Amino acid sequence: MSIVTVQLGQCGNQIGHEVFSALCSDIHGTHGLCSRKENDSYNDSCKERFFCEEESGVPVARAVLVDMEPKVISQTLSMAARSGHWRYSSHSHFCQKQGSGNNWANGYSVHGPRHKEAIMNLVQREAEKCDRLGGFFTIMSMAGGTGSGLGAFVTQCLRDAFPTSFILNHLIWPYGTGEVIVQNYNSVLTLSHLYQSSDALLVHENDVIHKICAQLLNIKQISFRDVNQVIAHQLGSVFQPAHTAGGGSGYSRNPLGDLMEMLVPHPEFKVLGLRNIPQMPESSLAYSTFSWPGLLKHLRQMLIANAQMEEGIDWQVRPPHPGSSMPSTNKALHFNTSIANLVILRGKDVHSVDLGSFRDPSLYTSWLSPQDAFNAWKTPRAFNKYEKSAALVSNSQFLLKPLDSIVGKAWNMFASKAYLHQYTKFGIQEEDFLDCFTTLEQVISSYTNL
Repeated sequence: MSIVTVQLGQCGNQIGHEVFSALCSDIHGTHGLCSRKENDSYNDSCKERFFCEEESGVPVARAVLVDMEPKVISQTLSMAARSGHWRYSSHSHFCQKQGSGNNWANGYSVHGPRHKEAIMNLVQREAEKCDRLGGFFTIMSMAGGTGSGLGAFVTQCLRDAFPTSFILNHLIWPYGTGEVIVQNYNSVLTLSHLYQSSDALLVHENDVIHKICAQLLNIKQISFRDVNQVIAHQLGSVFQPAHTAGGGSGYSRNPLGDLMEMLVPHPEFKVLGLRNIPQMPESSLAYSTFSWPGLLKHLRQMLIANAQMEEGIDWQVRPPHPGSSMPSTNKALHFNTSIANLVILRGKDVHSVDLGSFRDPSLYTSWLSPQDAFNAWKTPRAFNKYEKSAALVSNSQFLLKPLDSIVGKAWNMFASKAYLHQYTKFGIQEEDFLDCFTTLEQVISSYTNL
């Protein structure tokens, strides 16, 4: 089944480009770790998912590019075309001249309704090119105006136009120190609106990815491109084909549907986080060997201690003993309770790996059995130069702290009515803000009480 990617705003378009580049370089990589037949079926499955074939033989990304300024989209289109491995369709982008000025209300209330028809026509056209549409993957930032405001509007339009399709929103969580003075307002408005219309929100935090670039990849001067390439690698490690547990011999037919089915058992809990292991500079790969037990031991501790990378994990954190009703001490230990987890293994000897430690009932909330709460996908084909690699997509309490912090900062600004006039002039009233705060307070409370 095919996925249509919708790239929104500067951040969404730059990350989207890196994602398609990562998928393409993975297909063209030389992987001697699996049989020729396996490799061919993997490549075919990836192409059906993300690209459509043209007469010229160059794969064309199944994507719609939207921005309110032309610069980033024209750069993105020409970079893709220059690569020679893939390109964007020349008719699947929409841009304007004026931008959204980092104002969520401008993107949502002005640009959205004004350009709805043009944008949705592009989406419809992409969807019709798919033999079987698996759903939509939108990529956007929460801090600015176009990605967040227009992104929330477009997601609602997708939900109305395709009521039975899956929608996964990929969100870039802003730097804590701040890029935009009103980023907390924009984030609160984005999250609460997406919670109504999306099936799941997959979140990457800029601060975390920045740390990975600095500490694991040893990049001295970190650019947005470096950050975006790490994000693209992590997304590729989830969306490239893999065999699901009950899927027989073929690759998973509908990755978005499978992901939602396994990770979002209740509409109140739809925030997903992603962790990858190993991550290292290419120059170090030749000198490194990995064993599955070692990788998975680290990955499991990253999950329960809520560490975002394999460096600096707190090994003191332990799951609570079954039957002990001490939630207060449990919280003091920073134990990260999960609702559901999916581990994706790629590379050598995947079929002999023991994943029993992830089925431990103490990792999960009591209302799901570990059999339902944990799933694994596997493929013997390696991903992106790593002989063995694992990705963990987790629906857990990992975002509680950042979410609480963003809502708190936005509330403090709101209480003193700071910058509110910039939103009210585009029709977003104080009551709208209050509704959004209520929605997110409910989400925080639900996750806290797991």
